Amino acid sequence: MATETVLATAVSNGGSKICCKSGPGYATPLAAMAGPREKLIYVTALYSGTGRDKPDYLATVDVDPSSPTYSSVIHRLKMPYVGDELHHTGWNSCSSCHGDASADRRYLVLPGLISGRIYAIDTKTDPKAPSLYKVVEPKEIAEKTGLAFPHTSHCLASGDMLVSCLGDREGNAKGNGFLLLDSDFNVKSRWDKPGNSPLFGYDFWYQPRFKTMISTSWGAPKAFSKGFDLQHVADGLYGSHLHVYSWPEGEMKQVIDLGNTGLLPLEIRFLHDPSKDTGYVGSALSSNMIRFFKNSDDTWSHEVVISVKPLKVENWILPEMPGLITDFLISLDDRFFYFVNWLHGDVRQYNIEDPKNPVLTGQIWVGGLLQKGSPYKAVGEDGNTYQFDVPQIKGKSLRAGPQMIQLSLDGKRLYATNSLFSAWDRQFYPEIMEKGSHIIQIDVDTDKGGLTINPDFFVDFGDEPDGPALAHEMRYPGGDCTSDIWI
Repeated sequence: MATETVLATAVSNGGSKICCKSGPGYATPLAAMAGPREKLIYVTALYSGTGRDKPDYLATVDVDPSSPTYSSVIHRLKMPYVGDELHHTGWNSCSSCHGDASADRRYLVLPGLISGRIYAIDTKTDPKAPSLYKVVEPKEIAEKTGLAFPHTSHCLASGDMLVSCLGDREGNAKGNGFLLLDSDFNVKSRWDKPGNSPLFGYDFWYQPRFKTMISTSWGAPKAFSKGFDLQHVADGLYGSHLHVYSWPEGEMKQVIDLGNTGLLPLEIRFLHDPSKDTGYVGSALSSNMIRFFKNSDDTWSHEVVISVKPLKVENWILPEMPGLITDFLISLDDRFFYFVNWLHGDVRQYNIEDPKNPVLTGQIWVGGLLQKGSPYKAVGEDGNTYQFDVPQIKGKSLRAGPQMIQLSLDGKRLYATNSLFSAWDRQFYPEIMEKGSHIIQIDVDTDKGGLTINPDFFVDFGDEPDGPALAHEMRYPGGDCTSDIWI
């Protein structure tokens, strides 16, 4: 395969360290694709914001079809406090440390977005029953760095961990930035240099070969934590920018204004091939997929490559409904990307072998506000109304819309949860506050393209022992296409 040759050459040119197989993860993205099939998934599960006075927890889900407990929660690690709002997760070590024999993918990094705590979870001692190793308290983080509201974490080749923090302790966006933890979860410092704070914080991805890190923009915690108010966008409490930093120095080199085409740019991914200087970001509110790329003068530019048109609707809070692209990911061979429209309810697959011109190859509706039986209806150009067919799985109706997704290493199975953030869940999909979240699995055709639901997989968080819970991000014990970065 030509792509494999390019990747192997790129990794070889990157230095001998990455070719060593003694560290965690895989030497190349294509080597990861040949890794073992997933048997477990770790999922953040929440009671924060539901009205249930229970701690959030990390659920271990059995995804091994040969197992008697397949498609069920087999362990729940409860956090020691109530009100964390567990959200995104990362690893202490990943494929960026593959050449380091002393590195070990042992701890899942588990920030509490609202509480500001960061938990270190030991997944190595017993992968099926993770345990709490350490808690980094918000007071220590704030006193040493001024940061709060931790969100995305990535492991670094140095052994440190980098965590984006979305504001200060009062919920202001000003002063947000990046927290640096050492290998034992001690607070080291801010990573961004003084005066180099982004306008807003959210996700980030680094690419050492181009000495660049790029971060995205959600909004001020004091705004988004209360639910979504369109007036807050007009008031400047939400972002529309990408922030380009020098890597690893932490100096901001460029701010890219995406304008109205890039309101609320959330998830960002470079292509996995570390020799490629391009990637994508999903703009949630504008519902655009945006490609960013490096210019010959070392600046960065962007272009919209996919636009999800808002739908005219009846009975909703606005006359038009955006798709709301809240998550996307790229297959490890850089052939496909997948994204969700949380409000419309569909999951899409695009071929990106030509990164400038994605081609739609699969689409499936697995929830959303416009499914049949909903009070909301889309209005076609002819004035007639319509709704989408959404199948049941194991006799259960699908609730809310597809939100976080995770792809198997071989690219053949896509998992999806349906909770975005508790305050926004309550606002747009109040049903899941009472009935809980679920995880579904979508089978992927990686030859011709196409998506189909697996009728045998359905994990219902409405049946949890302490009551219905909200399920968000998913991680495999051995890493995945949204946690691991190749250098």
